[in-house]
Amino acid sequence: MPEFNTLDDFDFGEKTVLLRVDFNLPLDKKTMEILDTTRIKQALPTIKELIEKKAKVVILAHQGRPGSWDFISLDKHAKALSDLLGKTVQFVDDIYGEKAKDVISSAKPGDVILLDNVRKVPEEMEKKSAEEHAKSAMVKVLSSLADVFVNDAFAAAHRKQCSLIGFTAVLPSCAGRLMEKELVTLGKLLSNPDKPSLFLFGGAKYSDVVKTIERSLQNGIADEVILTGLPANAFLKAREIKLGSVNEEILKEEESPELMEQIKKLSDEFNGSIKLPLDFAVEKDGKRVEISIEELPTEYPIYDIGLKSIEQFIESIKKAHTIFISGPCGVFEKKEFLRGTKEILTAIANSDAFSIVGGGHTVAAVEMLGLSDKISHISTGGGSLEKFMMGESLPVVEALKAAKR
Repeated sequence: MPEFNTLDDFDFGEKTVLLRVDFNLPLDKKTMEILDTTRIKQALPTIKELIEKKAKVVILAHQGRPGSWDFISLDKHAKALSDLLGKTVQFVDDIYGEKAKDVISSAKPGDVILLDNVRKVPEEMEKKSAEEHAKSAMVKVLSSLADVFVNDAFAAAHRKQCSLIGFTAVLPSCAGRLMEKELVTLGKLLSNPDKPSLFLFGGAKYSDVVKTIERSLQNGIADEVILTGLPANAFLKAREIKLGSVNEEILKEEESPELMEQIKKLSDEFNGSIKLPLDFAVEKDGKRVEISIEELPTEYPIYDIGLKSIEQFIESIKKAHTIFISGPCGVFEKKEFLRGTKEILTAIANSDAFSIVGGGHTVAAVEMLGLSDKISHISTGGGSLEKFMMGESLPVVEALKAAKR
């Protein structure tokens, strides 16, 4: 039994439901048109279930943040949701004023309403406790019109914002299907994964990854860790392998003596469990050139792993029963350096292991390669996933747990 309520715990018939989702979508900077509706698609199971159960669904969502170029109204989001749902979604260019109150009050069972960008309310961006947020005008007004609060915004679960946790203090509350799936799946990954379990980390950041690697190996969650991208480069540098100034310069943005010491200690303690690349692909005169680890340092930027590394890592993938990957193997946006990411993700997709993919760039690569249907679970979380993997508590999850007690 989960520590929080789910949709199974309530009767939604003719009830007004406040549903918080994460519709923070990528936009075209010139036209402001929506580029990808994946996050809307991921919320559809919850929305459809509430409609089928004859609830009046009032959706709260955000886009961008005050002051940012992508901080816009949600009218286009309502249109996109209508198209995907095959049902008219009424957009209200208000959040808790008279217009919003009138539309909510006159809604009928099965109706879907999308209120405007909740971050237009100044109190939304304040970091407070659930009880403090419950005193806000927005929570007071909207909770008086609703019967149940459903939170399906896992991607924002690491935030202490008003619409995310304020309603849990005053309304019966539960997790939506996406939130439930994320927490149950990731919870199993971090407590009882099918063995052997393999974690792969790549991408262009490495400081937070170090904490996750340390936790997963010390707790026995991961049997083996494979590193590519900047995490691999940082561990190689900690082992006193010179990468070349162009590659070491990139590491300096996150580097500190304490972090490098932590990496060295981790590398020494779990030397047999951490696998690093044997070779690399660098960009020389605009072309892909492969070099071995013995050929380091190099004056050219490392943009991918090489063929020997790919072969070695695929052998580990074949043996694993659980696989978690976050971060591409290289600069996959450049066609010449897609190979590592493509072959590793394809091997994971074709394996019999339970596979979990997280992180925006990794998910984008999976989508681009058409492998989504072959991955067991694609996590919607960015910052929330990172914190969850590091063992940190998420304010939204804690609020949902408190609402159950």
